[in-house]
Amino acid sequence: MNTHYGNFIDGQWIRSDDINRNINPSDTNDVIGEYARASASQADQAVQAARNAFPRWSHTTPAARHDILARAGTEIFARREELGRLLSREEGKTLPEGIGEVTRAAQVFTFMAGEALRIGGERLSGLQEGSDAEVTREPLGVVGIISPWNFPIAIPAWKIAAALAYGNCIVFKPAELVPGCAWALVSILERAGLPPGVLNLVMGSGRTIGALLTTHRDVDAISFTGSVPTGRGIAAACVGGETMKRMQLEMGGKNPLVVLDDASLDVAVECAINGGFYSTGQRCTSSSRLIVTDAIYDRFIAAVMRRLDTLQVGHALESSTDIGPVVDERQLETDLSYIDVGRNEGATLRWGGDTLSRKTPGYFLQPALFTDVRPDMRIAREEIFGPVVAVLRVKGYDEALAVANDTEFGLSAGICTTSLKYATDFKRNAQAGIVKVNQSTSGLDYHLPFGGRKGSSYGPREQGHYAAEFYTIVKTAYSSAG
Repeated sequence: MNTHYGNFIDGQWIRSDDINRNINPSDTNDVIGEYARASASQADQAVQAARNAFPRWSHTTPAARHDILARAGTEIFARREELGRLLSREEGKTLPEGIGEVTRAAQVFTFMAGEALRIGGERLSGLQEGSDAEVTREPLGVVGIISPWNFPIAIPAWKIAAALAYGNCIVFKPAELVPGCAWALVSILERAGLPPGVLNLVMGSGRTIGALLTTHRDVDAISFTGSVPTGRGIAAACVGGETMKRMQLEMGGKNPLVVLDDASLDVAVECAINGGFYSTGQRCTSSSRLIVTDAIYDRFIAAVMRRLDTLQVGHALESSTDIGPVVDERQLETDLSYIDVGRNEGATLRWGGDTLSRKTPGYFLQPALFTDVRPDMRIAREEIFGPVVAVLRVKGYDEALAVANDTEFGLSAGICTTSLKYATDFKRNAQAGIVKVNQSTSGLDYHLPFGGRKGSSYGPREQGHYAAEFYTIVKTAYSSAG
């Protein structure tokens, strides 16, 4: 019998007759659990619980918030193998990737525990005689957090930990495909000592829960990571409605990896494989466009295909697996449709692109490598969010930079080169929020700001001390001597 997991509202776990069966994409016969779907009225209760808890929580001492976050980080780290296995079962990352993501979540909580003690301000002299001014940071209020399925514990961790560190209350809606990690994270924070109402978990559909959060008068801000269409809808709801909410949107990417003639071939191939195909290409920072100059092009393609031959696609929990399954049937259909689009547009499918059968029923797909891709093709312009990579051929660095920037997105960009001149120029002129030299376009340290430009992001950065820019309001206060 499957275990039933409820929503968490005002310090209580609440069951529901409306349930979501959490299915393992590596083995669709494996039901991880039955997770309650919240109704609109329950989501409203969660918002009211957060609103009622805010006055007291926002005035807790930094030390109290530090201790709760630190305890949570300690438990997450101690359980990293167990939670990593859960993550890999429900999302499809390989087990090492799952454990690595859980470890990152623990590190985020530990770091943000310290940030709770480092909330700064300024004291300045006013311009009138005897006048002083203080600039301080105060919490926003109630924050709606809407997280994606591809990083089911790390992304909720860096949103929730930051919101709590600065004294906010939360209504948290995870993606329906990955409720298990969300439930586990909230239960850890409950044990860590969060008062009732400070953190509320409402699982369910975006149409029901997300729509309520973005329009609710008692929700002060929305932090969202997900698709571009959903992000744009949230932006319209937040600004176009009566509430004028603060918002932080992290959306898509079509990230370029430039490979120049002088690049180390081994380094370039590993950057391309890691960035393009690991985590089944289901990362917003994936290297979905490889922009390669003439002199190294043929050697690079041959080397990438040799490396692809060594990769094993299979069950996420098997030790021999390098690439796990696609997250669900719908995403698999999307990936396959884009492979057909690439063929129909005239690109050459040089490797892979077929579905695979394994010992268990699942959504297994060979990585797909396209060559002879033009910059105007859909597979070079639209985010696919799967293990489908397009290679574009260019004459030299100037053309490579122009092609790299020719996109509506601007999240991550990379270059492989041994030239200090080109590396320096690319860091300065790549139109992306994150730029890597001789590294995969995916991955970022937890103490550094995360976010993009153009259509990839809107609002202040996430992570590190930059998180204060979103989760706090700046107040200027004057005083005079009697």
